[in-house]
Amino acid sequence: MSHTLAQSFGQAFLGRSPGWYKLTIVGFLLLNPIVMLLAGPTVTGWLLLGEFIFTLAMALRCYPLQPGGLLAIQAVIIGLTTPESVYEEVTGAFPVILLLIFMVAGIYFLRDLLLFVFTRLVLRIRSRESLALMFCGVSALLSAFLDALTVVAVAVTVGMGFFEVYHRVASGKTHTTSHHDSTQDAEVQVVHRDNLEAFRGFLRALMMHGAVGTAIGGVMTQVGEPQNLLIAEHAGWNFGRFFLVMAPVTMPVAFAGLATCWLVERCRLFGYGTPLPDAARAVLEDYSRELAVRSTPRDKQLLIVQATVAILLVLALAFHVAEVGLIGLLVIILATAFTGVTEEHRIGRAFEAALPFTALLVVFFVIVAVIHDQHLFEPMINRVLALEGRLQAVMLYLAAGVLSSISDNVFVASVYITEIKAALLQGTITREQFDWLAVAINTGTNIPSVATPNGQAAFLFLLTSTLAPLIRLGYGRMVWMALPYFVVMTSVGLGALAYVSL
Repeated sequence: MSHTLAQSFGQAFLGRSPGWYKLTIVGFLLLNPIVMLLAGPTVTGWLLLGEFIFTLAMALRCYPLQPGGLLAIQAVIIGLTTPESVYEEVTGAFPVILLLIFMVAGIYFLRDLLLFVFTRLVLRIRSRESLALMFCGVSALLSAFLDALTVVAVAVTVGMGFFEVYHRVASGKTHTTSHHDSTQDAEVQVVHRDNLEAFRGFLRALMMHGAVGTAIGGVMTQVGEPQNLLIAEHAGWNFGRFFLVMAPVTMPVAFAGLATCWLVERCRLFGYGTPLPDAARAVLEDYSRELAVRSTPRDKQLLIVQATVAILLVLALAFHVAEVGLIGLLVIILATAFTGVTEEHRIGRAFEAALPFTALLVVFFVIVAVIHDQHLFEPMINRVLALEGRLQAVMLYLAAGVLSSISDNVFVASVYITEIKAALLQGTITREQFDWLAVAINTGTNIPSVATPNGQAAFLFLLTSTLAPLIRLGYGRMVWMALPYFVVMTSVGLGALAYVSL
């Protein structure tokens, strides 16, 4: 069937995205300059922010890099921000970008070890509540000392391994088959559809428990999240002092989060509670047995190398011997050098998962630059800082949570901590007030922001990963599954903050 040149351009624009989605993006691009002329940059900035969140919500329809990138380019063209501001935001986040480039790729070279360990854990822990608590608790513990993105990268790698093993067998293949036969796939899929959907539900729950766990642990320590380091620097707190000051709020939140994890699994609420199907368990058990039977000295050597590198990774991260991204590069070099992976194309595969998200994160920082240049959050910030006493800490917690849910946590924390530090130096507030306001900022940017995927970089990475479409984890479903955690943890954090800041 022949097409006109115009039809070819229309079909090529945003690829296989639905027609209505393409028209919506075109509508955004046409609307923004008009609003800029008629209503000014502030209104247009808020409109652009809403449009960008829409592209994230439709991530399963079209990867947000292209539509979000078009909006970001237009923002620069119409003067909502400047290339200099964008560059400043990006260079300020360079450690995160370095982490994404190298650490996620480094985890790729540890996938055999991770799949080996987690397969045995999943098979041995038959209680879905216990398994959920294990995933959530381990993620929280690791995120207190490691970077949340690294922890989520591990979870995604494990999830991808589980899905690939089961789907190959469910499609009539063996564990070692690397390609699908699409002609047979359709017939076999009918037989396995129910089990496959249940297995997707099981993996969705594990991934969400793990992602929320990174928020639970990340808020507790100085190194848990990037904004924690910023706050600790302004407050003059070391690792131990930071943990103790935050503990009256973070410990009740942690217990509440783990209790929520058990409850939603036990009562099968909000999309949780799907057990591991018997057919999937049988496949994983068979896979585990086959690996044991077919194990060769080469296989054992591979696991020994990966285990050694994993130990070095944990130690390097725990003692912060270098930036996280540079430690990731260390992992890549050691894991490939001692396992014989020396071909460029084999190494290149490791970067496929992280680089699209890295590009998307840079686009996100364009939107942050718009927020910064147009002072979109300034009215809310000023109102909160004008309050006094306990109300100020409570409202600061809520305001930081709301803004972090739609913006960058580090940006929000930076704005607030700078303002209260200035108030402290001017003598407007006491040191005790400053400490509790700093607690409010840290907990506010970490806990309520689990409400949306764009509130946490780890959540956004999960949403845009190659695993998300395979397990049908879209923006709306992620918001729904995060809702009980958001409500419980935010409420407990608010109550604890209000009590201790009396």
